[in-house]
Amino acid sequence: MPNPLKAFVHTLRFEADDIISIELRPARGAAPFPAFEAGSHIDIHLPNGMVRSYSLLNDPAEQHRYVIGVLKDNSSRGGSRCVHEQLRVGMPADISEPRNNFRLHEGAVHSVLVAGGIGVTPILCMARRLKALGRSYEVLYFARSRQSAAYIEDMEALGAKVMWHFDAENGGPPDIKAQLGNLSAPSGSHYYACGPAVMLDAFEKSCAELGVADNAHIERFTAVEVAAAADAKQSYTVELKRSAKTIIITPELSLYAALQAAKVFVPSSCEEGVCGSCETPVLEGIPDHRDSILSPTERAANKVMMVCVSGCKSERLVLDL
Repeated sequence: MPNPLKAFVHTLRFEADDIISIELRPARGAAPFPAFEAGSHIDIHLPNGMVRSYSLLNDPAEQHRYVIGVLKDNSSRGGSRCVHEQLRVGMPADISEPRNNFRLHEGAVHSVLVAGGIGVTPILCMARRLKALGRSYEVLYFARSRQSAAYIEDMEALGAKVMWHFDAENGGPPDIKAQLGNLSAPSGSHYYACGPAVMLDAFEKSCAELGVADNAHIERFTAVEVAAAADAKQSYTVELKRSAKTIIITPELSLYAALQAAKVFVPSSCEEGVCGSCETPVLEGIPDHRDSILSPTERAANKVMMVCVSGCKSERLVLDL
């Protein structure tokens, strides 16, 4: 993590079953935290050596702290379990500056915010920002049960219009297309969703069928496996403009592995194409995008790529590295 922000764990708080909040503040003598936008996330360097990304949930107007919410995932590879079992109040922590792959269109006529489980964290941050701006918005909040739903009180305190759906009380998961279709959202509204993959897949499909896909935005916690394109090259040349290096990619060596072997540092956290930390400017060539972040328009522009997972469709690729 280049030039990490020096922080410490100020507060740990129970929020719901298997969910805690972690409030981070600048370490004694460290510089204040940079300002952040709604939808932003940070990387945190954990005691077990892992680096994980978590969305900021507090009010973007606050500059003295960052607050994240973490679900202890039963299928955790060690990240969320470490947060719950090893982070302690007063413990130092290196964190990244905030990054935003899930930007809020603050001037939209209306916003529809859809939260699924722990995906409520960036949604709550967006709701706080829209409330502060006096903008029109409403929230759909889905969770398995009321006991597993975090930040209910925080959302209610905003006075937002919220449609709650708890699977345990409603006999199963929501019909997302019906929920969205029943809204009275005016033309030009923007739609945001964060939550489990199955919910996000249904959200994207529903928005397409309802004709609002152009204004639909998602943030994924886990990657969607994207196969190499049919015209992706198995071997190609990569020129690194700033490093004045040339590397050859072969079927046995991925782009990211080749960059590491060439000792070219590229920030990375997830290594799955979901966090955005490895975003790299493309100067020439055609990437084969395999990430879960870039929109179709951004992919078509070929201005940036996530080098941790992506490949190449041209014989030559020139990167600003």
